[in-house]
Amino acid sequence: MKIILLGYMGSGKSTIGRLLSERLATSFIDLDAEIEERVNLSVSQYFERFGELRFRKLEREVLLDILGRSGSMVIATGGGTPCYGDALEQMKSHSDAVTIYLKASIATLTDRLISQKDSRPLIQQITSTELPEFIGKHLFERSHFYLQADHVVPIDAKDQQAISEDILALL
Repeated sequence: MKIILLGYMGSGKSTIGRLLSERLATSFIDLDAEIEERVNLSVSQYFERFGELRFRKLEREVLLDILGRSGSMVIATGGGTPCYGDALEQMKSHSDAVTIYLKASIATLTDRLISQKDSRPLIQQITSTELPEFIGKHLFERSHFYLQADHVVPIDAKDQQAISEDILALL
């Protein structure tokens, strides 16, 4: 089984993905880390050098490569991954895959992202006071895609263990 975690940046996809992979004794793949390894640049550097459009093309290519691998795994996607091209369709087309949206409120995401701004290319230029509005606008645009996940797991006011237990109960 491939467990694919979706959600906005800061929703905990990588953290929860690692925890789930340990609990299930399976491999964990962070899509952004796979991209960084492939191009020998951070996502931020790649964005800066080549732009978002080229990044999304590369992201799709790496996603398809991962989805084509055999065996069980937990995959943490990037926040925008399911929102571009046919990426969500590709994820959902695999009979051995289950998509899970880690749903967080604007307040939770703002609290988490305020200290991570420098490492997040999409919000580097956004001021702290503008951040909640920016996140809200993005969530509005992306929720159509996120809500197409096989399961929606609310994460506000939950610790990592509780979130992973919620996900395990769905499988």
